[in-house]
Amino acid sequence: MSAVPTLSTAEIIGRIRAGRDFEAQASDTGLYIRIAQYVPHVATAIHAGSSLRHELQLKCALDAFSRWQEEDPDTDRFIEGLPITVVGTDSRYAYDLNRAPDAAVYDEAWGKKVWTRALTSAEKARSQARHKRFHEVLWALTEVLLHRFGACVVYDVHSYNGKRWNRPVPTWNLGTDRLAASWAPDVAQFAELLGQQPLPPGIDPRCAVNDVFLGHGYNLAHLARPGCLVLATEVCKVYCDEETGDRFPAVAEAVGTALRTAILAHAQGFAERHTHAPGQAVPWVRRHPLDATVRKVDQELYACVRDLEILNRVNPTNADREKRAFFAARASVNPQFTYRPHHLEPLPLKRQLLRIPVERIEDTGIRHLFESTVSAYLDKVDMLATVGTDAFRYNSLRYYGAPTATDLKNAAYLLHLPELASVRPQKRLGTDDAVRAFSEGMAAYGLAGKIETSDQIVASAMVLNAQRKVLVRKGATFTPVELRYLVHHEIGVHMVTTANAWEQPLKLLRIGTRVSTRTQEGLAVLAEYLSGNMTLDRLRELAYRVLAVDQMVHGADFVETYRYLTREWDMEAHAAWALSTRVHRGGGFTKDYLYLQGLREVYGLWQSGGDLRPLLIGKCSIEVYDTLQELMGRGVFAAPRHMPIPFLHPTPEANDPIFGYIMRGIR
Repeated sequence: MSAVPTLSTAEIIGRIRAGRDFEAQASDTGLYIRIAQYVPHVATAIHAGSSLRHELQLKCALDAFSRWQEEDPDTDRFIEGLPITVVGTDSRYAYDLNRAPDAAVYDEAWGKKVWTRALTSAEKARSQARHKRFHEVLWALTEVLLHRFGACVVYDVHSYNGKRWNRPVPTWNLGTDRLAASWAPDVAQFAELLGQQPLPPGIDPRCAVNDVFLGHGYNLAHLARPGCLVLATEVCKVYCDEETGDRFPAVAEAVGTALRTAILAHAQGFAERHTHAPGQAVPWVRRHPLDATVRKVDQELYACVRDLEILNRVNPTNADREKRAFFAARASVNPQFTYRPHHLEPLPLKRQLLRIPVERIEDTGIRHLFESTVSAYLDKVDMLATVGTDAFRYNSLRYYGAPTATDLKNAAYLLHLPELASVRPQKRLGTDDAVRAFSEGMAAYGLAGKIETSDQIVASAMVLNAQRKVLVRKGATFTPVELRYLVHHEIGVHMVTTANAWEQPLKLLRIGTRVSTRTQEGLAVLAEYLSGNMTLDRLRELAYRVLAVDQMVHGADFVETYRYLTREWDMEAHAAWALSTRVHRGGGFTKDYLYLQGLREVYGLWQSGGDLRPLLIGKCSIEVYDTLQELMGRGVFAAPRHMPIPFLHPTPEANDPIFGYIMRGIR
C-alpha cells in the first residue's frame, strides 16, 4: 500500500462526509480504506495487519511468526475488490481493534508475555489513540451510509486457528449472540450463502452460527445500532498451516472467492429488504468499471496470443497422399504426416505471458478470467511448439484432458441405440453447395466473413475465428440435413460468438477463456438439435470420437485406432480414416472427445431453463459461467447482439420424437 495517498483520519472522515470515492492510508492510525462506490455495505479486516511502531518493536517479546499466529493473515485479500473496504494495518499486539479501548493493549496474550519491559503510560496512550481514531472512521462511514440508504451491513471478517479445537470445526462461523432478533433472517441467508460456496476437495464448506465464536467483539458492539447490521464472520485457517506459517495459495484464492461471492449476493438481498431504494440494489452492489490496469492486461494478452490458431496449425499438409499410401498398404502402415513450419519461439512467448501483470487487477472476477486464460495459453504454446512430435500428445492432454468414465459410458449408450426406421438414403451435395449454404447462413445472421475451400483441413468444414473465415474441405460431400446442421454449427454458433466477442470491451473474449472449446462445441451441437436437424449418425459420430481419443490416449497408434473402429464398430473405411486422422493429427490431438461432454453440459443448462447468453458473448467456457453472468449483470460485458436462430426459436420437435429421449439419456 506504499503508493496509496496518505491522509489524516480527519481528512478521511471529511472525504467520507463529502461523498467522495477515494483510497487512502491513514497517517495517524493503522488504517487502509478504499471506497470505489457508496453502497449500503462495508467489508472490514481489522486484524489483517502486522505493523508495530518502532517504539513497540524495541520492547516486543514475540517474533513475527508468533504474532502472525494470532493475527488474521489474508483477510484483507479476501475482501479486496469489494466496493467499500476498511483494513487494519497495525498488529493486534499494538492494540486490538476488537477489544474495548481500556482493554485494547495487551500485557499478556494467549498465555504469552507480550513485552520484554512494561509499556509506559505514554506508549499505551498512543496505542489507544490510534485505536480510537480507527473506530472514529468506521463510525463516520456507517453514519453516512445509514443517512444515505437507511440501513447498512458491515461484514466484519476474521480468521481463527482451527487446530486448537479438539473436535471438527466449521470453515465459516457467524457470531450473532449480541445481535437483535430482528436480524435473524439476514443472518440465516448469509450463513446459507457461505455454506453453498464451493471450496477445494477435503475442505468442509459448512457455516455454523455461534459455534466457535459468539460475536462478542468490540467492532460489532461499537457499530451495531438501529439499521446497522454487523456480521462477525470467522473463517478457519484452512488456507494455511497455522503451526508452520505455510500458505496454500489455491485454497486462499478459493476462500476469498467464496467469501466475496457470498457477500455480494447477501448485500444485494439486504439492500432490497432494508434500504430506501431497493430497485437500485443491483447497481449499488455490482457495478465496477474497467480500469486502466484491466485494459492494459487485456491488450498485452491479446497481442501475445491473437495469432495462435491451433486448428490451422495441426492439420497435415499431405493428408491426401498419405491416405492413398495407407490404403495401398492395406491399412498396415502408419501415415507420416507433415505440417507447415512454425515461427513460434515458445520460451520468449511464455516469458511475455508471465510478465503480464494479471495480479494487479483488483476486480476478482475479471482477474480470475485472465489468470486462467494465461495459464491455459502457457499450455497451448507448448502444444503449438510440439506439433508433429511425440510431446504433442502430452501437451494436448494437459490442455484438453482425456475422456472420463462418464464420457465413455455416454459414448457406449449412443452407439448401442437401434437404427431409426425413419432414416432414408439422401442425395450427396458437393463443395459448391456447401459454399452457397454457408454464404446464405452468413447473410441470414447479417455477418461479414469469408468462405473458402481448402485441401489442407481434416474436417469437412471449420471456422478460423481470428480470420472470421469458414473453410470447406475440397471434395467433401454432404447430405442436405448435414449441410443444414453444419450451417447452424459453424455460422450460428462459431461465427456468431466470434462476432459477439468483437463487440465486447475486452479482447479476452475473442481469444477465449480457458478451454472454451468444450462449451463452444457443445453449444454448436445443441444448435443442431434445437434446429430440428439432429441425426443418429451425428450423435454416433460424437461417440466414436470419444472412443477413438480414448484409444489413442491409452497408446494405440494410427493403424490400431483405425482397426479398432473398423473391426470393433464396423465403421466404413473412409470414415474410419478421417476420424483416425482427426485424433492422431499433430501427434495425438485429444480435442474431439469434448464435443459430447460439452453437449451434455449445455443441454442440461438449456433443459433446466438456464440462460445461455453468458456463453454466447464470446469464446466462453461454462466453467466460468457464474463469473460471466455476474459481469454481464454489472454491465462489464454486453449481452450478445447476435443469437443462434435455434436458441431464439427452438424447434426440437422437428427431430424424430425419439431424440428427446436420447438427449435426456446422456448423463
